[in-house]
Amino acid sequence: MAEAERIIGTPDNPEAAGAEPERSAPGSGDAAGQDEQVSPDEQRPKGKRKLLALFAVAAFAYALDLVSKMIVVAKLEHHEPIEVIGDLLQFNAIRNAGAAFGMGEAFTVIFTFIAAAVIVVIARLARKLYSLPWAIALGMLLGGALGNLTDRIFRAPGVFEGAVVDFIAPKGFAVFNLADSAIVCGGFLIVILSFRGLDPDGTVHKD
Repeated sequence: MAEAERIIGTPDNPEAAGAEPERSAPGSGDAAGQDEQVSPDEQRPKGKRKLLALFAVAAFAYALDLVSKMIVVAKLEHHEPIEVIGDLLQFNAIRNAGAAFGMGEAFTVIFTFIAAAVIVVIARLARKLYSLPWAIALGMLLGGALGNLTDRIFRAPGVFEGAVVDFIAPKGFAVFNLADSAIVCGGFLIVILSFRGLDPDGTVHKD
């Protein structure tokens, strides 16, 4: 009998001989070499962390701007400018009814609503935010917009017409504040991220 099996050979079908069919290991086969898919439940915590980063940057920029303006109004307004680097850079308190860097003083109310619209747009965009650089950039924009909007609402001459407190005065340049600086830095970072093809949701595209 053994000699007959040796001559005939082993059966082609392992199941016919009672052997258990070979099973592929988890992750092999058709799934091998494919990128692991990230479920929405796994994405959500990452999105929350980026959202926290956005609001942390915004809160820091807003607080820094608010405290600096309180100090300027209390200590510097109606006083002689303070020289920081000779006449190249001074702290000189002024009230600006226009946009950033003193532009458009006749459109104070319009700039107020523009700032409010920017805040709403950032809040809506934050729901699909999965990129830390974008979170930082939008946080700076949000903090700066909130800083100047606070002046528009609460400072004289009236609600939505308030003049912004500016005090950073480089020689040969317009006087500005820390909120303006945050807005410009945030906008500059967004330009860089867009140029590199990085979207707010974390995807990278090549044009």
